[in-house]
Amino acid sequence: MSQPPGSAPSFVRVWWDAFAAVAAAVAAMFAVAALGLWAAGADGLPGAFPSVTAATVVSAVGGTVELTGSAGVLGRTGAALDVVPLSVTLAGAITLAVVFLRPLRHHAVAGGRDLLARVARTAVLWLIALLLIALGARHTFRIDLGDSLLGDIGEVLDVSPGVGFRAAVGPTLGYGLLWLLVLLAVAVAASRKTPLPSRLLRFQDPVRPAAFAVLALLLGYVVLGLLVGLVAAVTRGDPAGTMAAILLGLPNLAWIALGLGLGGSWEGRVPGQSLGLPLPKALTAVLREGGEGSSTVTVSSLAQHDGRAWLLVVVAAIALLAAGFLLAVRSPATMRPWEHALQMGVALALTLFVVGTLTRISARVGLSLLGIGDLSSFGGEVTLRPHLLTLTGVGLLWGIVAGYLGSLLSRRAGRRGPVEETAEPERGRAEGPGPA
Repeated sequence: MSQPPGSAPSFVRVWWDAFAAVAAAVAAMFAVAALGLWAAGADGLPGAFPSVTAATVVSAVGGTVELTGSAGVLGRTGAALDVVPLSVTLAGAITLAVVFLRPLRHHAVAGGRDLLARVARTAVLWLIALLLIALGARHTFRIDLGDSLLGDIGEVLDVSPGVGFRAAVGPTLGYGLLWLLVLLAVAVAASRKTPLPSRLLRFQDPVRPAAFAVLALLLGYVVLGLLVGLVAAVTRGDPAGTMAAILLGLPNLAWIALGLGLGGSWEGRVPGQSLGLPLPKALTAVLREGGEGSSTVTVSSLAQHDGRAWLLVVVAAIALLAAGFLLAVRSPATMRPWEHALQMGVALALTLFVVGTLTRISARVGLSLLGIGDLSSFGGEVTLRPHLLTLTGVGLLWGIVAGYLGSLLSRRAGRRGPVEETAEPERGRAEGPGPA
């Protein structure tokens, strides 16, 4: 006999589904973050590795990690960090989405209240887990000035400089909840096997094919970047550094490559002594060209240091055409090329706007004691910021082109959309055959 909705077994099952999704996502993020930090050498930090790992997970879901410094009453430190480790983010997002959607695929229809209840249960457990992670993401390091003028002054004045970090609990919970809700919305929108509530069925045809196409585009770039990274780890020096870049920032680099290949641009700088962030040599060279100012990163500026940068344009064109084709074959056969073009244009513009927002880098570690010494002498500042207006514009333009060409290509290939395959016989009896 089936259990009534309010029975104990049903109650346990629905909460277990939510717990499984949250636990799997947290475990995946901690595993990827720990491996990436270990490859980067962070395991050598005295007693700080668990806290650094927790802080990395907090940053991965949009949380806020505040860097703090102290150098006694006569000194001050300056520190800032704004980097999203998108490899950790992606690992958690894919795991949570897959586990969350799995129970829904066994339902022929989905009620709006049932779906909202599932989201609410997952959100409650997610906030509890995120609170515990945020409380563990704090540590303070002491800075050894060594045999230097600053070190002598610090010893005489009994100044003990230090820099540390802590997760801001309030903003972390707020941004973490927003991250979860956006993730679940995108997952439900992109999954064709997940039923939608009746009130949302009208959005199925215009939204789901485009959402799936751009997600496939982004994941395809990550897979391609993974292959390139693994080859580089085997054939070049510093395999540990390459693996650290893969496990912490692979989507950052892959999606920047997508934006650059489509004509987007970023702006930033890297000081003479970098902070050890895993940036490609050509990108670092461009960012250092501006000296104390900023440099603009485009495909042409990268190509001045590595001619292979022009391949980004070729790869982007092929990948975008494939995404447009995928959108067309997953859309109803009654949709016209201009509709595919509009859907792809809007979807890609929004996607590149988000990509630009997530790939920003701002990192500074500095110390100034009694006004002696420059902050840049202790690492300086690394910045990388997108030109969001340019990214959004090229996304809209090339999305329209790719959507239109993909639609024409799907018609030449003789592919039939899902609506035509399932509902065309019934519609044909009433209205006659639809367009080819």
